[in-house]
Amino acid sequence: MLENIYIGPEAGVQLQTFLKNRAFDKVAVLIDENTRVHCYPLLRPYLPEHTLIQIKSGEEHKTLATCEQVWQKLTDLAASRWSVLVNMGGGVIGDLGGFCAGIFKRGIYFVQVPTTLLAQVDASIGGKTGIDFNGLKNHLGVFQEPLKVFIYPEFLNTLSEREIKSGYAEIIKHWLIADAASFEEQRYVGLMTEDWTKLIQDSVAVKARVVTADPREQGLRKILNFGHTIGHALETYLLSQPERRLLHGEAIAVGMLGESYLSFRKGLLTQAELAKIETFLFSIYEKVMLRGNEFSAIAALALQDKKNTGTTINCTLLAGIGKAVYDQPITLAEIEAALKYYTSL
Repeated sequence: MLENIYIGPEAGVQLQTFLKNRAFDKVAVLIDENTRVHCYPLLRPYLPEHTLIQIKSGEEHKTLATCEQVWQKLTDLAASRWSVLVNMGGGVIGDLGGFCAGIFKRGIYFVQVPTTLLAQVDASIGGKTGIDFNGLKNHLGVFQEPLKVFIYPEFLNTLSEREIKSGYAEIIKHWLIADAASFEEQRYVGLMTEDWTKLIQDSVAVKARVVTADPREQGLRKILNFGHTIGHALETYLLSQPERRLLHGEAIAVGMLGESYLSFRKGLLTQAELAKIETFLFSIYEKVMLRGNEFSAIAALALQDKKNTGTTINCTLLAGIGKAVYDQPITLAEIEAALKYYTSL
């Protein structure tokens, strides 16, 4: 998998060479209003003749209705199975674009050009694509590997600090599930770094190693869901409240803390390890204000989690920093307890 991922300052040249050598009959570039202004101009000189397809940014637009717009544009372009869709954007563009490509004419080629830190270290790697449905995050989707992923670290200069923090949560997740040494080193540094390229490379390597071993999430790949059972439930709950809506990584940070607490409660994680995780996460992320009467509603959304077996909520927990265990059953009451614990800190 790593051989299909390019990370570095020559991403534009690499993309140009790839598109030229493959000689696709049509090239479409999927963007939103933000990437059109900030990112597309940086790579436009390297793109062959192409058609722009622009959608609205934001999780609220990761829907079937937006897919219909993309499919209509591809139809108008007379795109074929020898065409390619270049997804240039964050997680929404990558998820939705990959899903659209996987469905259109039973599958056309696509490449990912992730423009956010979150997409560079997580969403663009591993072939998971999908959209939200009736308020449920990533409820519809397919496994569809991109031909290539081109990661251009310079795009990070276009992001707000909030967006950087959101992506950083997935890097922290990779440390907590599989790289204790990096966690120990970086927890004294925090968000500051002089070399995003190295952090991205290391984080991508963790995810690529796991996905290569288990491409369709039958076992080991489930460890990548650490923080996501509670995190996705919280993110979904707040989707309908624009003034409180969280970025994905912000919700996952809450989820990681809550699921670390459950790991401690189940005797898998020591109190000292839990304290390290709490201190590090709170040094970067502001506390999300939750009300006690919301806990049960948030917890109930975990019943829709894709990792569940029947009515059993399957969660990934930590058996120490740097080691994750998957398919750990948890209850609604335990999720509520984790949220209560979080709000008490």
